[in-house]
Amino acid sequence: MKTLNKGFTLLELMAVIAVIGILLAIALPTYADYSARAKVSEGISLAGAAKTAVSEYRLSTSRWPSANASAGLPAAASITGHDVGSVAVSGAGLITVTFASMDPAIHAKTLVLTPSYGGGSMTWSCNTGSTLEEQYLPADCR
Repeated sequence: MKTLNKGFTLLELMAVIAVIGILLAIALPTYADYSARAKVSEGISLAGAAKTAVSEYRLSTSRWPSANASAGLPAAASITGHDVGSVAVSGAGLITVTFASMDPAIHAKTLVLTPSYGGGSMTWSCNTGSTLEEQYLPADCR
């Protein structure tokens, strides 16, 4: 007797679609978090120059800069990126990165980098004053 293979049965197709649906339900939220963290890393990168300027100002004057101009940086609104709206230096050397991303998870949120100086070295923390949710902060900020 001769049998013909005509393809997959309806049950097999439904099982494959169910597996794909389960994988997508897990992958999409994870990708959204990953994407937001990547956008936050752009802000950390843009703040790098401000961190250097604040550190140099502190080491040369023994005071913290109070604004971008006193630290030798351009205006806050001119330090921008694809997802970063501004990088501002304020009193006590605080650097505030404001996000202007289309991603609602980080839009209009801020990341505040706080300097501390002691023993001849400068350290930075970013877990105080930031309005970003903890899951979007870089690992060393959590």
